[in-house]
Amino acid sequence: MSDFLTGIAFFLIIEGLVYALAPSVLKRMAEMLPQIPEGQLRMSGLAAVALGVAMVWFIRGA
Repeated sequence: MSDFLTGIAFFLIIEGLVYALAPSVLKRMAEMLPQIPEGQLRMSGLAAVALGVAMVWFIRGA
């Protein structure tokens, strides 16, 4: 449970940094989002999940 909460904390830190350091970039990305096809968004999301799982697996195995 501790690892899960640590992961949530890191997520909040990274999200907060994006909003704090580059709000204009975030707003531009949000405006572009509806123009990206759903399939591409879905594949990007799946790739991010796979990368995250691989990183956790690698870190835990090391």
